[in-house]
Amino acid sequence: MLVDGHPEATAYHAWGWRRVFEEALGHETVYVAARDGDEAVGGLLATDVFRSWLFGRFMVSLPFVNYGGVLARTDRVKALLLAAARDEAAARGCAHVELRHLDPVYPSLPAKRHKVAMKLALAPSAAAEWERLDRKVRNQVRKAQKSDLGTVTGAPELLDGFYKVFATNMRDLGTPVYCRNFFEAVLSTFPERTRLTLIRHGNVAVAGALTVRYRDTLEAPWASSLRSYRASCPNNLLYWTVIEHAIESGCRTFDFGRSTMGEGTYEFKRQWGAVASPVNWEYALLGGDALPDQSPSNPRFKQAIALWKRLPVTLTTLVGPSIVRSIP
Repeated sequence: MLVDGHPEATAYHAWGWRRVFEEALGHETVYVAARDGDEAVGGLLATDVFRSWLFGRFMVSLPFVNYGGVLARTDRVKALLLAAARDEAAARGCAHVELRHLDPVYPSLPAKRHKVAMKLALAPSAAAEWERLDRKVRNQVRKAQKSDLGTVTGAPELLDGFYKVFATNMRDLGTPVYCRNFFEAVLSTFPERTRLTLIRHGNVAVAGALTVRYRDTLEAPWASSLRSYRASCPNNLLYWTVIEHAIESGCRTFDFGRSTMGEGTYEFKRQWGAVASPVNWEYALLGGDALPDQSPSNPRFKQAIALWKRLPVTLTTLVGPSIVRSIP
């Protein structure tokens, strides 16, 4: 299999994500494969098609997750996949194809490098990892442990607690939340790779993370905590718990996910020792020369974000999924 044997493959190149995007979000997905001569499949590109009332029509590889883009064995196959993606996009009236690569794949394409991947090379034992943590981080973990916070791990049976925390945090950030079915689909499609971790105060979930294991890396693409419990540092206990699990299960890397340099999430991840590496979002433009600006930092969204933060969580949880499915 190309994905299993390719050194640059990520968890999101797996075929199962097609089910997640199509069934949970109602998106069309387009998977393109290329052969190198008479050889077996030498390249793969998975894309998700957006028909957004907000941003128009476009394709992304891949949205809603941290990584995606082209997998190819040769430059010739890379060129074939790009040409095929352009054709598929043109046939659907799309303005561009966004390829979310870690490293540059098509140097001639315009690109954005506004995000960084934050990864931590793990020590061989939890004890060794603990000793090399910043003193402030250790103190915050200890504070959480002394604040009557408990830890529980599992999968589907913890989804309700996780989703309540996640939906509340997204409201507080001014961001529409994914539907619960999205996370349910991730867990049911990849039961051996995924895991939920909750931090509870009594029976109330106050922080939670959904982690994904791929090869020797554990990634936390979705994690949240309640601001009302910030003084008890549940987020620090959450991340220490999943890092401990990563080490105990034989992982060599913990991936905190992507961040924007200088923002609060970037600084939080950096204090754990995570190292930033730029990601490369490359664009095949079909409808002009300007790169799309779909970032929440765009001034045109400022008032909408401020309004969203003031809405009740019950309303944002009801309305948010229909909005966020149009935002990559």
